[in-house]
Amino acid sequence: MSDIDLNDVDVTKVIDARGSACPGPLLEAKKGIGQVTVGQTIEVWSGDPSTKNDLPKWAAKMGHEFLGVLPGEGYDRMFIRRAK
Repeated sequence: MSDIDLNDVDVTKVIDARGSACPGPLLEAKKGIGQVTVGQTIEVWSGDPSTKNDLPKWAAKMGHEFLGVLPGEGYDRMFIRRAK
């Protein structure tokens, strides 16, 4: 994870997966990352607590940069920058 202020990240696409249980948010993130270009960032909203563990692992495995997590009201906001 990087030391950037997540509140200042320029997000290209927001993926609202708050109503989706695992593995839904991960599948939505996979679909969303394909809709942005290299260097752009997606923000994934999820209320499923396991998503916080799954997304960083998936991003690392796929070669993308997981920027971090911000708590929302009843959900988490996760940021991934497309790297390839």
